[in-house]
Amino acid sequence: MPSHIFPFNNENIPIVDSNNNMLQRSFFNRLTLQEGETFTHKAEGYETCIVLCDGSCDIIIKNEEFKAVGRRKHVFDGKPDSVYVPLNQEAKIVCISETAEVFIAGGRAEKEYEAFRVSPDQIDKIQYGSDDTKTHRKIYHILGQQQNGMVDKLLVSELFTVGAGGWSGFPPHKHHVDRLPDETDHEEIYHYKFNPPHGFGAQFAYVDEHDEGPVYHIKDGSTILLDKAYHPVVAAPGFEMYYFTILVGKSDRALVQYFEPAHRDQLKTIPGIMDMVKKFK
Repeated sequence: MPSHIFPFNNENIPIVDSNNNMLQRSFFNRLTLQEGETFTHKAEGYETCIVLCDGSCDIIIKNEEFKAVGRRKHVFDGKPDSVYVPLNQEAKIVCISETAEVFIAGGRAEKEYEAFRVSPDQIDKIQYGSDDTKTHRKIYHILGQQQNGMVDKLLVSELFTVGAGGWSGFPPHKHHVDRLPDETDHEEIYHYKFNPPHGFGAQFAYVDEHDEGPVYHIKDGSTILLDKAYHPVVAAPGFEMYYFTILVGKSDRALVQYFEPAHRDQLKTIPGIMDMVKKFK
């Protein structure tokens, strides 16, 4: 069943490590660095993606140095800057700004590729939904379709509710069974931020259409682990919601979402949603 990790100071220790009992294929770490501080990252058996939330860092992988990665003051301030770390490789992260917050997303992998940078101008953006349907959402694909053939099983995105409050992950969908062409098995991690930071929302998670929950009270810094379940989420009125999304496929990288039959007709009412669905395939 899905679970909620409450906000806490993880002290640069992975929030979801390789020994996680629920998610066997996923990895997530959050770093907070000071100017001049160096963090050495290596996740054996995983390909990973280093994403600058705020601040700036130099990132060194083997003999390749990616200079001044990160341009934002916070996650609501433009597009991310990121570096892909191949399977089993070590990355040195050196903070060159006063402070930096860094997310590291990872997925179990079999193939080793080359390191590369995804700069803000290379981000694949999609925006869909509407204020009228309370589903207005923006997605920044960091490792998405454009990186096919460059990454093994990992998908990484930043998602935002546009405006103040509203629904995301709607209509309810799931992806925990490999049964093409209807659905794929993908583990998922969400890590939330709110603007202003005292905002909140509710994360639904139910395996069967007749289940009554659970429903999690999510806050700034909440982490949701999804091994299965339909999982719509809603942000309270007056708050913008951000969530960092890590998806790791079991058999394939491309994601196929299965929408709950009782609500599938809503796909016809949300402008642009089918373009969003296609972007994950």
